[in-house]
Amino acid sequence: MTPTIMRQLWSVVETAQTKTLLQLDDATLVQWLVKQTNTQALLEPKETDFLCDYIQSRLSLIRDLAYERQC
Repeated sequence: MTPTIMRQLWSVVETAQTKTLLQLDDATLVQWLVKQTNTQALLEPKETDFLCDYIQSRLSLIRDLAYERQC
């Protein structure tokens, strides 16, 4: 995964509504984040697979960041 895609993903996380990040179940949140990232940076299938795995491994961090923003 390129640094550009990584920046796009975290930009999506930062600008997403807190409610969205906290209320979606894990699988739906992963797919939503991939879709949002893909609209900003067209992804190859291999990159999409890697991004899914990366997001899955960072879900607790993503939710923690969203929770902190909410407080």
